[in-house]
Amino acid sequence: MRKLIIKKDKTIRQKVYHHIREEILKGAIAPKERLIEAKIAGQIGTSRTPVREALHNLELEKLVVSIPRVGYVVRGMDMEEVEQICEIRAAIEGLAIAWATARQRDRLIEALKKNIENQKKRIAKGDLNGYVELDAQFHDIIARLAGSDRLLELTQTLRRHMLRYRIQCIYMTETAERSMHGHERIVAAIEKGDPQEVSAAVKTHLIQARDDILYYVFREPEIDAGGQ
Repeated sequence: MRKLIIKKDKTIRQKVYHHIREEILKGAIAPKERLIEAKIAGQIGTSRTPVREALHNLELEKLVVSIPRVGYVVRGMDMEEVEQICEIRAAIEGLAIAWATARQRDRLIEALKKNIENQKKRIAKGDLNGYVELDAQFHDIIARLAGSDRLLELTQTLRRHMLRYRIQCIYMTETAERSMHGHERIVAAIEKGDPQEVSAAVKTHLIQARDDILYYVFREPEIDAGGQ
């Protein structure tokens, strides 16, 4: 785990909680990995108390589980959760697009098109880290222009939870290209002004992300027919 630099703008408890949470969501702390309070406290340079409180809060958030005589462990991957996240995101992001379109349609389309052009450049250069950042920005643009802080919070939280599952495939050129094409279809639907087509484009985009996760994360390992 990388060392945490604690600034004065947040309490130590908040900083430790958000730090461990982000490490889990981005895959730096792997599923089923045991979380040892003393070790984590030493790594990030704090006492065990804020770490203990953070782990308790992460258990309430269902990112970790507490096992008797073992301690806290990062939750494993769950296919049903992937399905649920995708369905919830489809509903919420469809609403975000409707609100953003009603408020600032032209600005929305212009910002999304510029974002997609930058996505293409990053993919062409093989800069998949840059692409992943732009992918997040694409969805943030929609949520921010929708004009609701609560909706923005929900979309960002769900996307971070989904990133935990996507981490094994999101840095692959083929999945990045599929995701980018999904973004293009969403913008094309917004331009047409057909709410049903927008909804269908968002759902198709998230179904593709779900299918990539199911294939790369949950597929059964291939069996060597030659055997021993």
